[in-house]
Formats: sequence, C-alpha cells, structure tokens
Amino acid sequence: MGKSHWKDEMALGVPAIDEAHEALFQELARLGQLSDRHFSVAFRDLIAAVERDFREEEDLMEQIGFPSLANHREQHARVLSGLHHAWAAVDEGDLEQGRHALSLLPQWLIFHQATMDLALAAALELVQRQPN
Repeated sequence: MGKSHWKDEMALGVPAIDEAHEALFQELARLGQLSDRHFSVAFRDLIAAVERDFREEEDLMEQIGFPSLANHREQHARVLSGLHHAWAAVDEGDLEQGRHALSLLPQWLIFHQATMDLALAAALELVQRQPN
C-alpha cells in the first residue's frame, strides 16, 4: 500500500467533496492493513464507495453546468475500469491485483484532486458567489 494519506491541506473547501476524499483515503489505509481473508469483500465495497462518490461528484457537476464534465467523467471512468479489472482478478483469488490497484490509487487521487477537483471547487465557488 502506498504511503499517501489524507492531509488537511488537501482540502478544497467543498465539504461534501473533502469529506468523501478523506473517507476514501482512510478506507485505503484500512484496506492496506487487512488480511487476505478479509480483503476481497472490503475491496468490492471500496469499489462501490468510489462509484458512489464519483456519481455524486458528477451529479454536482451536472447541476452547475460544469464545462469540463466530460473530461472529468472520463477520468473517473478510467479509474473505475482499472478497479473493475482488478476486482475480476481478486474475485478469482488473485488478491495481489487488488493490492496493486490500492497501491496506485492514492497517487492518482492526489493528482486528480489537485487538477480536476480543484477546478470543480473553483467553479462551485463562482456559482455560490453569483447573485440568485
């Protein structure tokens, strides 16, 4: 498991997104410590949580007419594709594929957050500043 953990300075100032990101980093750290016996179910549950978080973020982008929605959604789809690919291996008993995916995910999340999600946070701030 990678050594990347949530840090307060990673917060974007959007509580719903920040809380989801922090929870995801905590879950990644927890999964990295699980025994093989418990890993498979926890990995499946992680994928479901990532899918839910991405869907909620995409719904938010749709609500504000975020101009980079397609690009942002495409990045989410690529990560989910990788996680689903790893899940297929885990489901067949190859836990190393899942553990490898977990080792890569934190760095992707940090990059995605500092680029795509930062732009979303700025757009949300602009929307909130606009008079009703």
